[in-house]
Amino acid sequence: MRAHLGGSSRQSLVIARGKVDAAVKGATVESATALSSELFFIGDTFESNIAIRRAITDPSREGASKAALLKDLFGKSVGATALTLVTEVSALRWSATKDLVQVLEQLAIEAQASAANIAGELDRVEEEIFTVSRAVATNYELRTALTSSASVAKAALVKELLGKNSSQSTLMLVSHLVENWRSRSVESAFADYEYALAARRNRLIALVRVAAPLSNAQHTRLIDALTKQAGQPVRVNVEVDKSIVGGVSIKYADELVDGSVSHRLAGAGRALAGSN
Repeated sequence: MRAHLGGSSRQSLVIARGKVDAAVKGATVESATALSSELFFIGDTFESNIAIRRAITDPSREGASKAALLKDLFGKSVGATALTLVTEVSALRWSATKDLVQVLEQLAIEAQASAANIAGELDRVEEEIFTVSRAVATNYELRTALTSSASVAKAALVKELLGKNSSQSTLMLVSHLVENWRSRSVESAFADYEYALAARRNRLIALVRVAAPLSNAQHTRLIDALTKQAGQPVRVNVEVDKSIVGGVSIKYADELVDGSVSHRLAGAGRALAGSN
């Protein structure tokens, strides 16, 4: 999140995002959207009930006890994927109870971003969210209506604002946002959503460094391999860097696979230096 998280919460966010990667691997648009909706629902529940939030984030409470409580609360209202994910995430350490709410919101947005990516609409959703954010921020009447009106009125206004041709992912995200400002300004709330969308996009981009340009066939095979690993479409950016001598270096999500000759030579040099 853009919001400052304590040290434990920052580490937990990294782990939690990896769990979302696993949850949406091979997902359909529908299943990723369902996961997003359910994570939003769970996060909203934690936001509105401080007693539950404290119970779930209490570091002295055993994991089995937390899991049982979560099953009692959500077992009949969310799917197995969401329940498993939130159980694993709740078992992590959090610097403050509110951090879990913020992180669940980011995970929900990223799950919806994955749904948009699977549908080939992630660029479109990012553009639409930005356009809506500017419209709301610069129109006083619209801003007032979306921050103070009743839920039914907000829902109708969002549909009117987005029109019939907007992405379903955009409609879902904006509809949730206007019901959950969480004491944030309009600008700050939209910035959080834009940040989370960009964060998911960055996990779907692989930076590949090679010593010489790839052939079309090599480029296609690389995209196919990374897409298979991620379980959804991946964008591959190729950088020609003669300093790596040969081989290939791939940075994707939180992983770096460095099979370049320069890296292997450097490793050999360190090994030789250590043996002296």
